[in-house]
Amino acid sequence: MTARRSCLSVPATNEHFQQKAEQSAADMVILDLEDSVAPAAKDRGRELAARALTRFAYAGKLRAVRVNACGSPWCHQDVIAVVTAAGNRLDALVVPKVEGPEQVHFLDLLLTELGSDAGLELQIETARGMENAGLIAGASPRVRALHFGPGDFAASMSIPGLGIGQAPAGYPGEFWHYFHARVVTAARAHGLQAVDGPYGAVRDLDGLRDAAARAAMIGFDGKWALNPQQVEIINEVFTPGQEEFDRASALVAAYERATGVDHTGAVLLGEEMIDEASRKMAVGTVERGRAAGLRPSG
Repeated sequence: MTARRSCLSVPATNEHFQQKAEQSAADMVILDLEDSVAPAAKDRGRELAARALTRFAYAGKLRAVRVNACGSPWCHQDVIAVVTAAGNRLDALVVPKVEGPEQVHFLDLLLTELGSDAGLELQIETARGMENAGLIAGASPRVRALHFGPGDFAASMSIPGLGIGQAPAGYPGEFWHYFHARVVTAARAHGLQAVDGPYGAVRDLDGLRDAAARAAMIGFDGKWALNPQQVEIINEVFTPGQEEFDRASALVAAYERATGVDHTGAVLLGEEMIDEASRKMAVGTVERGRAAGLRPSG
């Protein structure tokens, strides 16, 4: 399992932020050619994105570029320019506003013709994309993860409010629950990871922590970050605690011993009866912990 706890997005045209991203604790760095780059600066953005991938090691991080949407005038130029210049230093393309499997097929074919083995990380950001999330997730073996984009999605749905990743004021309940669940379900049905989008109020760290915790509870593997300070909080939220990790490791070992050595099914661990479903849940915790660098204590 490759960790995607924190996915730090930085403008492709900002070399200072690119360097800060290298020094951050982010699991993934996304050099953005879409919303953070003006139309007149797209060519310059491609050049700087490719340069960053060759200039900075981004050691231990997934290296990605967010291209422009498939329906834009810039998408195919983004892909060709970045892939040609960066080569195997590009791990993935992040693609915004994906609305159907045909767009994934186009990108898969283009990458194949360019001789690239880069993966695809697809953003669900529109009503149509949400409706087709399962088809999108299964459209190509290159797809590694689905990412939810709350800002553009809210606009697509005519949801009132201006805060990206924040619920409309006064909403009586967990506003994002249904949409989050659909993205996570589509991802899991196809063996993919799922990543929540950014929390736009960058100085509201308590709000970020709460939003990240809610996303983690429903099954997301990580969340977008807009600066290194957000990265630290997001990593903390999406990393199992040592006690939780140790208990999950013990549960897996106990069940494997019970089935493989004692030839029993369900087994008592402490005061809790565990079975195959328990093992599967624990394996997820163990995998997330290992990807984050945890090891059993004692």
